[in-house]
This record gives sequence, structure tokens and C-alpha cells, in this order.
Amino acid sequence: MGQAFGSYQEEIYLNGLGGVMPRFPMTYADLESRAQATLPASVWNYVAGGAGDERTQRANTTAFDRWGLVPRMFVGAAERDLSVELFGMTLPSPLFLAPIGVIGLCAQDGHGDLATARAAARTGVPMVASTLSVDPLESVAAEFGETPGFFQLYTPKDRDLAASLVHRAEKAGYRGIVVTLDTWITGWRPRDLAASNFPQLRGHCLANYTSDPVFRAGLGTTPEQDPQTAVLRWVQVFGNPLTWDDLPWLRSLTNLPLIVKGICHPEDARRARDGGVDGIYCSNHGGRQANGGLPALDCLPAVVEAADGLPVFFDSGIRSGADVVKALALGATAVGIGRPYAYGLALGGSDGIVHVLRSLLAEADLLMAVDGYPTLRHLTTEALRPLAEGAR
Repeated sequence: MGQAFGSYQEEIYLNGLGGVMPRFPMTYADLESRAQATLPASVWNYVAGGAGDERTQRANTTAFDRWGLVPRMFVGAAERDLSVELFGMTLPSPLFLAPIGVIGLCAQDGHGDLATARAAARTGVPMVASTLSVDPLESVAAEFGETPGFFQLYTPKDRDLAASLVHRAEKAGYRGIVVTLDTWITGWRPRDLAASNFPQLRGHCLANYTSDPVFRAGLGTTPEQDPQTAVLRWVQVFGNPLTWDDLPWLRSLTNLPLIVKGICHPEDARRARDGGVDGIYCSNHGGRQANGGLPALDCLPAVVEAADGLPVFFDSGIRSGADVVKALALGATAVGIGRPYAYGLALGGSDGIVHVLRSLLAEADLLMAVDGYPTLRHLTTEALRPLAEGAR
């Protein structure tokens, strides 16, 4: 069977017998409040904030409250198996670390990408490394250990630069390319606007560009000599409003698994599948890019159906192990964690992320034990029921 993730609970209780209390918070609310007290205001607002009045961001989280897991008894779920098969790999759990463009700035030493990669190595939870990082993608991949990693591409307007980034990711050992489709332009984010703060315009998290030979060749100088020119060049090339006509080109860039992120409509999932992608990533960017939309969870079942057997990645609104279980029951193959691990990182580097991941996995594992779902294949839509309005 799989790993006994629920044993983290026993570890905490046994440590308590020796007077050792948990170093990090045990609830998301406490994690969030302590991270807010720790992070600089500019970083906090960038990570915690969303688009518009953040209604969609809130809806992402409350969407899980509309579903209840049906307990099944006499199952004897003494052992659980949360492992998943993905692109020929066997992963110990369905969790992954979703890409966060400023994760580097969330660490107290300013190298959060590396700390996240180290947490991935320690837990077996894959990291999807963002294009927007403090450290180059090669340095991040070097910290993965035996855990596979994925590279998330913000497709630039310069096709040669896009190809260079993908080929660097291949050479560094990444196991898949995740193309984000909903961030060729930045959504309306009042928290950042109020502080007139956009980290990349201040030169942050551009290491993958300033270390790239194609990007450097187009500068006429070096980023070290003239950082402002590098930032202006980044503004010029960032953000390609892709169309379906671009999909064959994207597919031609790599033989690695190609996953397209931001898919919330079943017809888009079908067209992407027919266009040769290897995975569908259902997400609304955690509510950061567009306000007034549907919770990503509400989009998931139809996207899964349209994906017709392709693996479906999911993120947006995961705050607990119970949320993870519900997303899996609605058809997700792999479930991404975003803000919770950013907050864990802020409080304790890799140790903080490991705590967050172990807590989520422990809660999911114990929930499956108590409610009688020993493996992920038992978590189907039949395991869920919609909650009555008054019960939410």
C-alpha cells in the first residue's frame, strides 16, 4: 500500500508528550495570519491578493463547502494508497506545488524557489517551477533530488526565447512543460495597484530571462551592466496572446508531456486534447487574473469529462486535506497547492512547506480512513453529495 501520511498526527502527539509543541500553525487561518505578520506588505499583497474585489478568489474556496463526502462503513480501510500514475511515473500522492511567480520573494533569504524545490525533494510532492523565479530554472531543478519537477512557461512573444526556455528545461531534467494560458496580460489587482507595485518591473524574479542566451543576445548590453534595459526588454517580450493556431508550434517545441493551464471550458479541453496535449490543467489562477468568474471547482467535472482520459491537473482554492479529497472525487488526477505553501515558506523555509504538505496529506489520508475510501479509485463522484443550502 501507499505511504502512511496520517502518521504525521501521531508524530505531533508523541512530540507533545516530550513537551515539544508544533512549530507551525495547524489551521489555514492561523497560517495565513502569521504569514501576513511575517511578509513585507508588498509581497503579502501580491501573494494574498486577487483580481477586482476578490469575489472569485473567495468563491474558489467556498465552492468546496457545497459538497459533502458520504461515509462508508465496514470497509476496513486500515491502509490507504494515495499514489498516482502520471506520465509513466508513480507519485506517492496526488499533490503538487502549483507555480507561484514570486515564491522566491516569500522566503526570508530571498531564495524561495530553491526552498520549494528542497521541500519537493523531501516530500515527493512535485514542484511546478514558474518562469518568474529568483533563481534560474537549472538551479531549481538541481534541488529536486529524486522527485520529478515540471516547468511552467509564460510563453513570450519571441518564439526563439520560448524555444530556448523549453530546451533549457528539458536539459535540466524537468519532466513536463506547463503552458499558462491566462496570463499574457495582467488582471486588475487593486491591492498591487494601490501600492503601485509590480515586482517584475522592479527587476524581481527575472532570473530565467537574464540567464537566457536568446534574451541576453537581444539586449545589446548585459543585465548586470544595465538592469533597466533588461526590465524594458522583458516588458516587450512577456505575454503572448496565444490562439489555437499556436498550439501545433507549442506541441513541436518538446517531446516532454505538454500540459495546458487555465482550461475551464469543456470545449477548450476537447480542442486541446485533439491538438495533441498530454494533460489538461483546470484552474482560474486562484482568482488572481479575472474576477466575476466561476469557481474553478465548478468547472472541473465537465473539463474531466471532455479530457476523455487525459490527466487533469487542478488548482484554485485548496485550503485543506478535505478540499483535496473533494477535488479528487470530482475527477482531478493531481491537485495543486498554492497560497498555503507560500505561507509555510514565509514562516519557515523548506521546513514550513514540508509541514503544510504533510498536514494536507495527513488530513486527506485520515479522512479517507474514517470515511471508508482506501484508494483514490474509490473517490468518484458517487462519494459526494451536494449540501443543502442551510447546511453550508
